[in-house]
Amino acid sequence: MHNPMDFSGRTVLVTGGGKGVGRGISERFLAAGADVAICGRNPPGTLPAVDGREAFFVACDVRRHEQLETLVNTIVDRFGRLDVLVNNAGGAPHADAATASPRFHESIIALNLTSALHAAQLANRVMQQQADGGSIINIASVSTIRPSPGTAAYGAAKAGLVNLGHSLAVEWGPKVRINAIVVGLVETEQAHLHYGDAEGVAAVGRTIPLGRMAVPGDIGNTCLFLASPLASYISGSSIAVHGGGEKPAFLQAANASTGG
Repeated sequence: MHNPMDFSGRTVLVTGGGKGVGRGISERFLAAGADVAICGRNPPGTLPAVDGREAFFVACDVRRHEQLETLVNTIVDRFGRLDVLVNNAGGAPHADAATASPRFHESIIALNLTSALHAAQLANRVMQQQADGGSIINIASVSTIRPSPGTAAYGAAKAGLVNLGHSLAVEWGPKVRINAIVVGLVETEQAHLHYGDAEGVAAVGRTIPLGRMAVPGDIGNTCLFLASPLASYISGSSIAVHGGGEKPAFLQAANASTGG
């Protein structure tokens, strides 16, 4: 019986796949046998690798459409196909929405939303010509479903990314499936910049119902599922991978007021 998680002979592109969540996704697909291409403005210190098999890196600023075109063409030239696109590149520094410049907001939306649309459009052109189509996975954020103070443009862009998938699934089916992952708090190599030392990370983890923050491989596992035949009837959907979400603040406030 064929293993539905065997991606041998498949080609996967993970934007921003050299670090953080993207690296975890890249490593999961490598372990599953896929040929993995990653991109970024600069190469990572070390390429994602599993059992001696490395990801293929292409320099690309995903906000530049002409560079995205070169990226996709390079991958198809090298591997002959493109089966999975994971739109992972994104992020935003903290900024006050009242004082941030228009240029700043435009840049955040370009990185987190517009670039994913352009990459998806280019990948779709390839996938529509393949007998078995392809799968596009957009990496969204819990900022999609809750307030995002300090990163308002980022939250709005990620919300747009989820809605984008709903529309593209209708336009591009049945050949191409599009889904989103609503990602919660993840412990990456840069976690200390946001949460402090190991105790800070553990303290944040205790606020999550499953008792810990995610690790990049948790997101990678969900990508594997969504790209696999096991998810062949899932399209236009979003899956929350956030450990149960956040404990409601009003419960803590109520318990504190009653001495509970």
